[in-house]
Amino acid sequence: MSDLQSLFKKHCVVPDVINTPPSELAHVQYSSSLHNVDPGKELTPTQVKDKPVVKWAAKENVYYVLAMVDPDAPSREKPKFREWHHWLVGNIQGGDLNKSEVLSDYIGSGPPKGTGLHRYVFLVYKQPEKCDFSKVPKLPSNSGDKRGNFSILKFSQQFNLGPPVAGNFFVAQYDGYVPKLYAKLKG
Repeated sequence: MSDLQSLFKKHCVVPDVINTPPSELAHVQYSSSLHNVDPGKELTPTQVKDKPVVKWAAKENVYYVLAMVDPDAPSREKPKFREWHHWLVGNIQGGDLNKSEVLSDYIGSGPPKGTGLHRYVFLVYKQPEKCDFSKVPKLPSNSGDKRGNFSILKFSQQFNLGPPVAGNFFVAQYDGYVPKLYAKLKG
């Protein structure tokens, strides 16, 4: 078992989110804050407010799905909205996010005050072929509607994706940016 797989189990991403940990690391970098995501590292909502660059060992003529989920909404002790999805992109051709279909636009982390650390999990799945996502709601970055009670495991089963091929995660807790994020989502 790789270090990455061990960390996914140690932090209970397996079994809280997925059944099988990915074997490959998804490289995630937040350019506005120049922060790389290292598995399990703590970052602040301020540091992750803008869409990151995500790269993995993608094959040129293969389609992928990328998801970012928070299994700890509104808190790890009472995750009644598990999972809240922050980002969902499908039909990513060859790992190029510019050649993709955005299903849910990126929203940074926003743990409520006093709820402690939340896990933010990036998962990459290989698609068997280009998928028809026409029945999946398209959500803009200023909307929190239809993001709670999502299951990336059920989504992956619905589209025959198999286990994730790459992944990463960080933890974050409330900071001063969170009220600004909430105001944007209500606007």
